[in-house]
Amino acid sequence: MKAVRDVLPFDNAAEIPTASNWCQRWRGGQHSWRHLSEGGFNPRRYAVEPVPEKAAKTFVLEHHYSKSFPVSRFSFGLYETDAGERRLCGVAVFGLPVKEAVLTRPLPDLQPYIGSLEGSRFVLTDNCPANAESWFLARCFDELLIRDVRGVVSFADPVPRADASGSPVAIGHVGTIYQATNAIYAGRATPRTITLLPNGTILNDRSAQKVRSQEQGHEYVENLLIGMGAPAPRAGVNPTSWLREALVAVGARKVRHRGAHRYVFRLGRNRRERERIRLGLPILWPYPKSRDHA
Repeated sequence: MKAVRDVLPFDNAAEIPTASNWCQRWRGGQHSWRHLSEGGFNPRRYAVEPVPEKAAKTFVLEHHYSKSFPVSRFSFGLYETDAGERRLCGVAVFGLPVKEAVLTRPLPDLQPYIGSLEGSRFVLTDNCPANAESWFLARCFDELLIRDVRGVVSFADPVPRADASGSPVAIGHVGTIYQATNAIYAGRATPRTITLLPNGTILNDRSAQKVRSQEQGHEYVENLLIGMGAPAPRAGVNPTSWLREALVAVGARKVRHRGAHRYVFRLGRNRRERERIRLGLPILWPYPKSRDHA
């Protein structure tokens, strides 16, 4: 019996440059660029506050390319308060990664999911000035400190993705905001092979395992593939066999991913507090550099 990797097309993922003087903005899932030299941010016109998860989820699903909302512990909103009005124009989500090791490897002395979190979404709409990110992120870290969070791990995925028609789904995240706010660069996450579906999204290993083991949530994954053209499972069919056949039927392909860039923030009221937090991974310097985004 052939494994999925033996029957699906296989590619190596091309990457966009790591360093850039441009920052991304989002609206309705479509990206745009603002150059850092534009400036124009006036903190007196903005406020950062905790935002209810329902509102944060609605905002992220509307604007972020992934159209997904991660498991969250804290969400903060960037509000424009000009002329006495309050308009939500940015959301930052800090939550729980799939595995504890995502947090414990770089921050071994912090309790995962309590003292350390993953920075999983950071979305600003295109009406925000070019240099709003660093102020917004700093205010989020102030809020996290109040809640006894002392470490944040974030990832920048440099691999663009497109759907079967060639329309871009993800343009690649280069980590500009992390470098601009003096994050620790801790190398790449583990290289892996991803399964890319025709709509440009990734079928992660956890979702695939739900189908193979018929765990809770397997119906969602099965219906997703059926909606893309896979045959419905026949009575008595082996779930592993069905998944393999379904991925071939929808035109999924395997892509070798070198690993996202990992950035680490140690949080504290001053430099001494931050440096007391032990790192489990070496600090790599300088930041990975390449040509600017054009």
